[in-house]
Amino acid sequence: MPKLPTGTVTLLFTDMEGSTRLLQQLGERYSDVLADCRHLLRGIFQEHNGHEVDTQGDAFFVAFARATDAVAAAAAIEEVLADHLWPEGASVRVRIGLHTGEPALTSDGYIGMDVHHAARIMSAGHGRQILLSPTTRQLVEYQLPAGTFLQDLGEHRLKDLQRPSHLFQLSLEGLPARHSSQQSAGSTDAFHWTRERSGSDHTVAAAARCAVSDAQRTGRRG
Repeated sequence: MPKLPTGTVTLLFTDMEGSTRLLQQLGERYSDVLADCRHLLRGIFQEHNGHEVDTQGDAFFVAFARATDAVAAAAAIEEVLADHLWPEGASVRVRIGLHTGEPALTSDGYIGMDVHHAARIMSAGHGRQILLSPTTRQLVEYQLPAGTFLQDLGEHRLKDLQRPSHLFQLSLEGLPARHSSQQSAGSTDAFHWTRERSGSDHTVAAAARCAVSDAQRTGRRG
């Protein structure tokens, strides 16, 4: 286990949306896409002083000593993945959740409710969506990465957590989340996020709130 930050730590979880559909679309080329995605994300984590705690399949768990570094890494991930040229016109969409707390550090990594909270925040999102807890938001709201802004999504019930969680979305200018309906057979993804340059902030915020609420109803992860 690498040396991990202690005290107040920002925990970042990522997960690829629709990985099963992507595997069916790409077949043997999926392994190359997954390797490229991991390589891109690890480069961003290293650039922003992130500490990789764990990785499983297409998901990462990374810790940051500074919340601003974590948020900068999240923004960079969405920008890089959106701009990357993937094979066969594929689109790799990653959801990201961040929470800042004081998790206990053991020989096996972090434990405690802060870890579970961060993971549940990530699971509530959709591809190309970055969700923050109030503690993370408070630490970064005046030091946001250039070209980003925060949106208040209100309180939401997250799986297995007793109390509602107030969520905030970090959005990128030029990559606003636009809500669109998508129901396909065998898929639990009720909504997806597309790269658009139109639409008001109010429309985006309403769509984001709708998507988060839907993610709780479906209870799906990838």
